[in-house]
Amino acid sequence: VQLQASGGGLVQPGGSLRLSCAASGRTFSRYDMGWFRQAPGKEREFVAAISRDDSPFYGGPPQGRFTVARDNTKNVAWLHMNSLKPEDTAAYYCAAGDNDGGLTQRRHYDYWGQGTLVTVSS
Repeated sequence: VQLQASGGGLVQPGGSLRLSCAASGRTFSRYDMGWFRQAPGKEREFVAAISRDDSPFYGGPPQGRFTVARDNTKNVAWLHMNSLKPEDTAAYYCAAGDNDGGLTQRRHYDYWGQGTLVTVSS
């Protein structure tokens, strides 16, 4: 499956963005979808995921501010980000997978998008 992430950009603190992840290729609905982010000089970290049966999972500092969703009829997943903070600045990656292990783990995912850059700054 091929993934294309989009929707990043420059936003002021307190603002919102919606990231999209469009999938093509194999059956989208069979995969769990994850969102990770990587800030400069830091490890890639788990942000959110939505399982193939539509259960959301969240991790890290953005909990409570981010919402994950998917539409299997359109082969797309979204990450809605509210109340953005400068520390949310990072490249955001979407991923698809069904490997063993939890949805919060990078090894769960075989397919990765190219990343979309989110910059939170005044």
